[in-house]
Amino acid sequence: MASAATAATVTAIAAFAAPGARAQASDKPIRIVVGYPGGGTSDLTARLIADKLRESLKQTVVVENKPGAGGRLAMDYARTQPADGTTLVLANSAVMTIAPLVYSKLHYDAVRDFTPVAQTANFQLALAVGPGVPAKTLQEYVSWLRASPQNNSFASPALGSLPHFFGLLFGKQLGVTMLHVPFNGSTPEITALVGGQVPAAIDTLGDLAEMHRSGKIRVLASSGTQRSAALPEVPTFGELGHKDIEGLGRNGIFVPAGTPAPVVARLNAAIVKALQAPDLRERFVKMGLDPQSGTPEQFARLLADDRAKWGPIVKASGYTGD
Repeated sequence: MASAATAATVTAIAAFAAPGARAQASDKPIRIVVGYPGGGTSDLTARLIADKLRESLKQTVVVENKPGAGGRLAMDYARTQPADGTTLVLANSAVMTIAPLVYSKLHYDAVRDFTPVAQTANFQLALAVGPGVPAKTLQEYVSWLRASPQNNSFASPALGSLPHFFGLLFGKQLGVTMLHVPFNGSTPEITALVGGQVPAAIDTLGDLAEMHRSGKIRVLASSGTQRSAALPEVPTFGELGHKDIEGLGRNGIFVPAGTPAPVVARLNAAIVKALQAPDLRERFVKMGLDPQSGTPEQFARLLADDRAKWGPIVKASGYTGD
């Protein structure tokens, strides 16, 4: 696998350097569309990547925020843009994996309307408890839940979100019934957790990290296959004996379907190069992101695996967003 990935990357870099590929996209500015407001993790990710792309591509690269509908508005907009490599969209699992599973009336088709360019990061989910919960470890929390099932509620940043379904996965694997309490974003959710209005929350590890570090909440476990560099003291569910409680979110760059393959290869090589920069990687880790890159084909396979993983969980929940 490593040799195949290396060969594919070399091919992409060759395409990146090819004069013909460069000519197809160098006469216009590049826009990276982001479906969330400025200042958030997605926005900062796009801006860090844009800075690197300006250097390597010698082009103007701007970030365009189009918030709304949980990121779906930006996807609907991006799919209608010219397929010439000048419009990129930074998308995450919420819009590429979960939304197609819960919304039957989406205006975009995540597979048909977009071509993956490169993954940019994985991000872990995590379980946190508030100050009123006596548990200091995951085992203590589960024992506490079983002894007092009336405390089984958990908050998430949104109904139909990845943390929502991860909470259901968590409950199913541990044999406890979990009551979902959705909020309108991470900020009110974490405020309620700190204030004791909800005993527990599941969110991205990055969103929970600051309050954990300050001692206002306790992150008990994370969802990755290995500990996050952002909170290395927090064990994974797997190392605590729950190997079936695992799941990652992803961020990545896409272009409208029909974008020429040489242009996709050129952009992929530039993004892979950007993600190798130590300063960018350090910033990603501080945001709770695990920098990842690879070929478009590798990213497409990961997305297909994610759909296969989360599809049955979403279906079993009975939840639909329409």
